[in-house]
Amino acid sequence: MNSNLFKPITGLFLCLLFVAEVTAQTGRFQQAINYEIAVDLNVETNQYTGSQVISYTNNSPDELDKVFIHLYYNAFQPGSMMDERSRTIADPDRRVGDRISKLKPDEIGYLHVTELKMNGKPVKFTEEETILVVYLDEPIQPNSTVKFETKFMGQTPIQIRRSGRDGEEGVRYSMAQWYPKVANYDEQGWHSNPYIGREFYGIWGDFDVKITLDKSYVIGGTGYLQNPNEIGHGYEDAGVKVPNPKGNTLTWHFKAPMVHDFMWAADPKYQHDKVQMENGITVHHFFIPGEKTSENWEKLKEYTPKAINFLSKHFGQYPYKQFSVVQGGDGGMEYAMSTLITGERSIRSLVGVMVHELAHSWFHGVLGTNESLYPWMDEGFTSYASSLAMSSIYSESKNPLAGSYSGYFKLAKSGLEEPMSTHSDHYHTNSAYSSAAYSKGATFLAQLGYVIGDEVRDQGMLKYFDTWKFKHPNVNDFIRVMEKESGMELDWYKEYFVNSTKTIDYGVKAVNPQGDKTEIILERLGLMPMPVDLIITYKDGSSEQVYLPLVIMRGEKGNEQGMPERILTEDWPWTNYTKSVMINKKIETIKSVEIDPSMRMADLERKNNKMEF
Repeated sequence: MNSNLFKPITGLFLCLLFVAEVTAQTGRFQQAINYEIAVDLNVETNQYTGSQVISYTNNSPDELDKVFIHLYYNAFQPGSMMDERSRTIADPDRRVGDRISKLKPDEIGYLHVTELKMNGKPVKFTEEETILVVYLDEPIQPNSTVKFETKFMGQTPIQIRRSGRDGEEGVRYSMAQWYPKVANYDEQGWHSNPYIGREFYGIWGDFDVKITLDKSYVIGGTGYLQNPNEIGHGYEDAGVKVPNPKGNTLTWHFKAPMVHDFMWAADPKYQHDKVQMENGITVHHFFIPGEKTSENWEKLKEYTPKAINFLSKHFGQYPYKQFSVVQGGDGGMEYAMSTLITGERSIRSLVGVMVHELAHSWFHGVLGTNESLYPWMDEGFTSYASSLAMSSIYSESKNPLAGSYSGYFKLAKSGLEEPMSTHSDHYHTNSAYSSAAYSKGATFLAQLGYVIGDEVRDQGMLKYFDTWKFKHPNVNDFIRVMEKESGMELDWYKEYFVNSTKTIDYGVKAVNPQGDKTEIILERLGLMPMPVDLIITYKDGSSEQVYLPLVIMRGEKGNEQGMPERILTEDWPWTNYTKSVMINKKIETIKSVEIDPSMRMADLERKNNKMEF
């Protein structure tokens, strides 16, 4: 062979390899960010000014010629997308309704960036309602860090949704989504969704925040206070004398490591209580004392540590040394190392909301799934975890997930259901969104225990946390953890229960005598296939199990504790709508035949699940 003929081909081949390497997907990455924020709030005008120094690291393989920054408070203005959405959706959130459209100039919210530099040079930017579009003269290169310097001004809106001032319970400030927040960029690109009141997605980093306001105010929220002996208000060390501040203001200095948001609330009437847990975690409670609060918030100090311990044991160790429960907001909302909850509640309601928002610390705070794309992986998993925690705290014997199943069944029968893969902003109704995200999301986890076994599912949840904490997992990441833990294929479960609205309905079609044997015929009436646990109960009180895993599972769950002995295991192809099994018992000995008496399978019509004799 002529070697000179081979050289150009080799060069072309190497060139193609280089192009393929540059243009191919390089896999997962995470951006990194650190914020230094100083803000000054005027409690007379409810307006504030601030500055930021943002260190932004582009860990992606892409050059970034634009950056998008959230300006959430601009949603609270008449004519905004949030206002329009709330006034036109079929079932508006009662907290919002048409209230935004009626706000006066001194009641609206706004957040404006007045100056922006990158690496010391001014850059161009335009404000598009709740998103600031930043145009860069010099793109941010892969694997490089740049520094943004911003100045901003804002006005805290009347309390309407999550953030705001002067809520119904008298809390002056619930400062959430209050600062210019850089949108996340991941393997799917930028996530610069306009704010219409749904979910959030952020970048983990370290926050260094200084808040200056009237010295009479007490602040609670995200982060560790750096100057407690200057501040007082229950933060200082025992026996330390707090100096009187000069002037009328105090500056509170907080640091929060590895969080993707920063919330704070402030009121001059706050009572601040601390509970020191044995594991070193400090629990803070902030509330306005009164007839509707004091007694129950005192009791709450017993329950918050219990909930932290339960959730850490079953879902992964809480990684921070502090958690703050703060009266404020408009219901309950999770934030980094903290939560805002309305406080004038019965003790059961107060504990329930606290536990739910605390449980978000695992799925929203530490795992950090993109809530806009996968709201059910946060809200649903949180509902599941908080239901179990409440059941444990109150030592209840009833099924803690019964409410989630009921909510899903109602949704599935309503005609309003949309797939859980729907972007959270784009559900047609609020009810379809909330039922899918909360009820069906929790049912997804509970029912997974039926598919792979509760014990395996529980082990998988700990593995999921340890594997994906601080890494933004998606649904495929979760499924792969459970596949590895169970040894089964579970993509079918995701495709049916997440990506479709197909429902489950199995029934006992017939039980026929066959001499000394009995034939049992089962049928699949719903469009979603599932494995079947069939329990045969005999007249002598004994029981046995027939287990029918799906062929596409490529495996089977192990014997579960408390379940009857298995006498038969046969695969059921999903293409077959009926399945006949034969047992070596006369029909005269049988008392009942029942599909899934554990009621973990989300079967929409349970009346046909059992046949009695």
